Amino acid sequence: MAEPLIELKDIYKIYQLGGEEVRASDGVTLTICRGEFVAIVGKSGSGKSTLMNIIGALDVPSSGSYYLGGEDVGNMGDHQLAKVRNKMIGFIFQQYNLLPKLNLLENVELPLLYSGIGTEERKEKAMESLRRVGLEEKWRNLPNQLSGGQQQRVSIARALAGSPSLILADEPTGALDSKTSRDVLDFLKQLNKEGNTIVIITHDSTIAMEAERVVRVHDGKINFDGDVNEYSAIL
Repeated sequence: MAEPLIELKDIYKIYQLGGEEVRASDGVTLTICRGEFVAIVGKSGSGKSTLMNIIGALDVPSSGSYYLGGEDVGNMGDHQLAKVRNKMIGFIFQQYNLLPKLNLLENVELPLLYSGIGTEERKEKAMESLRRVGLEEKWRNLPNQLSGGQQQRVSIARALAGSPSLILADEPTGALDSKTSRDVLDFLKQLNKEGNTIVIITHDSTIAMEAERVVRVHDGKINFDGDVNEYSAIL
């Protein structure tokens, strides 16, 4: 058995909205092992974004336990969560979140800078990360000098730079055309083959079908968790 990386047990996230209780996560239990490629899929309002925020250490549950790499992060404060995010998680966002006034190398260096890595090592790691996505020759360019697909590859390079335990991709193809989306998904598959743990958050079942395992969320609960072929059979 592979070693668990993500362990959620009986997770609740409850909000008060207009005097009513909203259960954005309603008793979620989920384990994801190292090396898996998992898609978490659900419609808008299903609770998938809440689950992503908890998995990504961007938020904490109202109750329940969350262990990431064996570390209890379910009750951490903001400062501790920030350290966990920087050390263990590489984020890929739909809108890339690149800083427009920094060149590509400087953008990829950012998480390493926050980790306190020295200048030379930082530049070396960032350049290697750009090399992995085929953009090392463009390191001096600013983000607005690139296509959308190239910008997303820079964000993937940034996510990889610190050798995180988990790559968490939030609608990573949402702003891309179909061909570029295909390229990004193929690259994520390749990263998974190299041993990286990938979790994609998406509303699109066709994107979810690219993963090996699908977790479907509805009304804050998991109503499907299985092999992609089982998921395909119920669509």
